[in-house]
Amino acid sequence: MSRAASESKSASAGAKPADPVDHKERLRLALPAAAELLRLRQAGRIAAGDIEAFVALNWLEWHGGALRLTETGSNVCSQLTLARRG
Repeated sequence: MSRAASESKSASAGAKPADPVDHKERLRLALPAAAELLRLRQAGRIAAGDIEAFVALNWLEWHGGALRLTETGSNVCSQLTLARRG
């Protein structure tokens, strides 16, 4: 490994991870668009990392080889819709 690559690797290893609250908020804001893609049967357009995070948050679930919005995910989408209206 080159010296530059080693320094870059060690610098990124010491960097702080993204704030988990910011990450969850980004996912919360992205969920309605993901739900719409699921409705349109275009789940392949949702980033794999986002799918994993949505499943971990119990906002999406695998059902018979397909993704679907959970009750919790539906509630998150509803809260965002109400917040945008009011």
